[in-house]
Amino acid sequence: MAESMIIRIQSPEGVKRINASKRESAAAFLKKVAKEFGFRNNGFSVYLNRNRTGEISPSQNKSLNILKIKHGDMLFLFPSSAAGPSSEVMDTSAIVQTSRPGSAAPVVEDDIDQYLNKQEGKIYRNRDPQLCRHGPLGKCVHCVPLEPFDEDYLNHLEPPVKHMSFHAYIRKLTGGADKGKFVALENISCKIKSGCEGHPPWPEGICTKCQPSAITLNRQKYRHVDNIMFENHTIADRFLDFWRKTGNQRIGYLYGRYTEHKDIPLGIRGEVAAIYEPPQIGTQNSLELLDDPKAKVVDEIAAKLGLRKVGWIFTDLVSEDTRKGTVRYSRNKDSYFLSAEECITAGFFQNQHPNQCRLSPDGDFGSKFVTVVATGGPDNQVHFEGYQVSNQCMALVRDECLLPCRDAPELGYAKESSSEQYIPDVFYKDIDKFGNEITQLARPLPVEYLIIDITTTFPKDPVYTFSTSSNLFPIENRESLGETQDFHSLATYLSQNPSSIFLEIISDFHLLLFLVTNEVMPLQDSISLLLDAVRTRNEDLAQTWKKSEQWATIEQLCSTVGVQPSELHDYGAIGGSTHAASSTAMWSCQHCTFMNQAGTDHCEMCRLPRT
Repeated sequence: MAESMIIRIQSPEGVKRINASKRESAAAFLKKVAKEFGFRNNGFSVYLNRNRTGEISPSQNKSLNILKIKHGDMLFLFPSSAAGPSSEVMDTSAIVQTSRPGSAAPVVEDDIDQYLNKQEGKIYRNRDPQLCRHGPLGKCVHCVPLEPFDEDYLNHLEPPVKHMSFHAYIRKLTGGADKGKFVALENISCKIKSGCEGHPPWPEGICTKCQPSAITLNRQKYRHVDNIMFENHTIADRFLDFWRKTGNQRIGYLYGRYTEHKDIPLGIRGEVAAIYEPPQIGTQNSLELLDDPKAKVVDEIAAKLGLRKVGWIFTDLVSEDTRKGTVRYSRNKDSYFLSAEECITAGFFQNQHPNQCRLSPDGDFGSKFVTVVATGGPDNQVHFEGYQVSNQCMALVRDECLLPCRDAPELGYAKESSSEQYIPDVFYKDIDKFGNEITQLARPLPVEYLIIDITTTFPKDPVYTFSTSSNLFPIENRESLGETQDFHSLATYLSQNPSSIFLEIISDFHLLLFLVTNEVMPLQDSISLLLDAVRTRNEDLAQTWKKSEQWATIEQLCSTVGVQPSELHDYGAIGGSTHAASSTAMWSCQHCTFMNQAGTDHCEMCRLPRT
């Protein structure tokens, strides 16, 4: 018994203990190791040192005693693919590196992430005349630069910042002596791990190796986007027009770009340049999204314009006084800010648009996809409120563990395990009536544990990625309003815009989508030059595309619906003059927008009078 000993073997899968004796041969010992780790012969190598030196060969003549292996020693195992002499030092971060997909195909982060990774991020302070006792070139605790994650600094901003930026959070993780060598941003999983062969599959069996851990919900300390900014008021006003005219709610996708938000250290801003409204059914108190066959094409066109889908927006507006133009203030601390159903929808969208991250073994972590609600504010005017849901909520939604409550929109409900699905326990911490912190089972669950608020703003100086004309092209999927995208509306749009600058006329997001997706003459294969012109604001490129056969065909189609080619020439479609419209031209019905021939007093479509 005195000769028996325990040897520890560290591998990328963890540490295991092997029982052996001092007189045992190295070959017999390696067979035990292979059996314990599930390797075949020669499928691995064991070393005495971390730097892969002192390899133990399978010799029958050398015992562990001769190799000077003692009780409690740690040896280091490497699979055959990673075995062999190397100058690398094995540490616990190797476990992350071997499973990280970036080791084979590096993760390509967003441009804004790559830019912020190179920034210093320090918060510089001026010399305090009262507290600083040193010269102008010295530094002390009162004026030394602060780290971007300094909570005291963030809390004293106006207004206070509750959530540090995601890149500040990364700096906090990687700012120690190890410089983030051991950092790995793990995504939460609520599913049973596959490949466990020691027992029958669920529901007949489960073990600690494959069972997902219980989740205790915490308020997330960071956020992936720190500010949402609409480029101008026109974008939001056109979206709200649908509710103003019908009283029904509306949903849309936000297209824009991510830029640096300089008000918060290492912050990210989502800038909104356009809103795309997908097919939907809206009522006064509900919204239903329909299948959108054009969704992929819209994303492709936006990408060629230098834009991407950055979030979604929906209205929750109830008119309070039509004479004053006020709306009801319904979302507040006494009710809810986001309902459980809206949190689940936001989590679904965020899972569809993951954030690429080099520190995650999966290659992605969290999401930059934002949620904006147009609702009544404390002053009974329309306010835009921005939110995201936490990474914990994304995991619960992805693995189908969270449900809304029917009668309480502010409460969610963690599902219970069934024979079809195992659900880990979900808890949250609360304060009881005695002031003690208690742990509650998330059945039900207050959704404020899942929400991260984001400031939503409009710039003092409006920015216009697209046309600034007062006569804009109709928005897609608004047939219920009588606003249709067809060649009648295109002819009207061209005749009402007298600008001689073709780029100004054509720079309309909804018009570009119509040119690509219309069924009569889709231009998906021949519009790249025009999209480049709009993206770079190059009038010469736009004029080059204007001379193409495709635009000539578009003009001909417009002339067939009533607007004569000469009129299109006069109003800038072919670069003519900018004089006033002729009184003998076709007129658009103010009730249904149908284009009627000149000289008629009633609309041929809806039979309503012209005035």
